[in-house]
Amino acid sequence: MFLNKPVEQSSSLVEQASQSAEQAIKSTRQVANEALESLAVAMQDLRHQATPVVEHAAEGVSAFAHRGVDSVRETSHQLRVKAEHASESTVNYIRHEPVKSVLIAAATGAALMALISLVSHSRHHS
Repeated sequence: MFLNKPVEQSSSLVEQASQSAEQAIKSTRQVANEALESLAVAMQDLRHQATPVVEHAAEGVSAFAHRGVDSVRETSHQLRVKAEHASESTVNYIRHEPVKSVLIAAATGAALMALISLVSHSRHHS
């Protein structure tokens, strides 16, 4: 009978240890599942919070790009108007002062030829 009692006690201890281990595993699973669920909720909240920020940033970039395109268009238009005005002014000057215009053109041509000659002459000596 004395032998039966220690075997029964060991068996009981093993059973208790087994139940404790199972309970620990169940508790760990429950804690892990709750943590994963909490993480999933946090990620979903973060995504919901980030979406408007990203959309707002995209709208800002789009608006900036449109302003840039509009600015380039406006600048191009202003340059075209100024070039037309300069062309008209030049034609009017030539009409009213043809001799001066020819003399200015000749002087400009001579100055350009002298400059080109000077630059090409300095390249040959270098």
